[in-house]
Amino acid sequence: MAPTVGLPRALLYYKYHAAWDAFFNHLGVETVTSENTSKKVLNIGLKASDSEICLPVKVFYGHALDLGEKCDYVFIPRIVQVEKGSFTCPKFLGLPDMIRAVDNPPEIISPTIDVRNGRHAIRDAALEVGRMFTDDEAKIVKAYKLAMKALRKHEKDLVKENIEKTPIEKLKSLIGGNEGNKEPVLRIGIAGHAYNIEDPYISLNLIQRLKDRGIEVVTPENVPMKKIKKAAKDAPKDLFWNYERDILGASYHWVKNKVVDGIIYVVAFPCGPDSTIQVFVEGYAKKEGPVPLMSIVIDEHSAEAGLVTRLEAFVDLLTESKLSAQGV
Repeated sequence: MAPTVGLPRALLYYKYHAAWDAFFNHLGVETVTSENTSKKVLNIGLKASDSEICLPVKVFYGHALDLGEKCDYVFIPRIVQVEKGSFTCPKFLGLPDMIRAVDNPPEIISPTIDVRNGRHAIRDAALEVGRMFTDDEAKIVKAYKLAMKALRKHEKDLVKENIEKTPIEKLKSLIGGNEGNKEPVLRIGIAGHAYNIEDPYISLNLIQRLKDRGIEVVTPENVPMKKIKKAAKDAPKDLFWNYERDILGASYHWVKNKVVDGIIYVVAFPCGPDSTIQVFVEGYAKKEGPVPLMSIVIDEHSAEAGLVTRLEAFVDLLTESKLSAQGV
């Protein structure tokens, strides 16, 4: 029987799952992804974790511990630095140790990803993990290359290269899809970490709620990295958190190029880096836009009713603003 490795559906799973699946599957290892976040999963995490840590880490605890009973290993890499000159959030550095500290922890695979260890640091980490399952080094290298190829394809599939050049209103007018509709079509940028905004449970299904209203939604993952890095140069200081830089750069790009009608910034309580970037984005949106911005703070006590009320008010504001700008 093939060994099984669990992938917690939380945190950086949303960014790297395509690579992890491709790597393990080429080695003949079966990957088991945890179920969608639910009240049960969150409660497991709340019981096992410290009350002071942020919501997405509490959710990760729940996924990792729930997986421990369903597979041979749980994959929790220690991701320190993926780009020179910047670091990931401290929670990613200590994540394997945090899970090992619980009662009856699962068997964990935790390679260290740190590009300060040399230009082949990621490949070396892959070799370290691969040797647990095979002595065929060529096979491991092939698995690594397939993983990187899968990651590049995943990132490319998410990017919407020409989103600012082909506004949805212009496209619909060309194909006649918006005739007789007096309400303008809105595009809203959802700024935040993918593990917060793409998890329907902890985000209270934010993205789908907007889509159900006919609103086009874009996220930082839809913006090409070269544009993110270019826009991030407008920040008041260089950021050493690379994932937060991506959120800031995407938001700046939306504002500077008039890509969106409004921005919803999703902050996980009590995340310090999230709160810091929020201040930068709010200031930039006000100064360079102005682009309306609404912040949503999520934690284990977030209520659906409060979100729906605020969301409706924000959408009404954007609609009225756009109608006014169009002279309607």
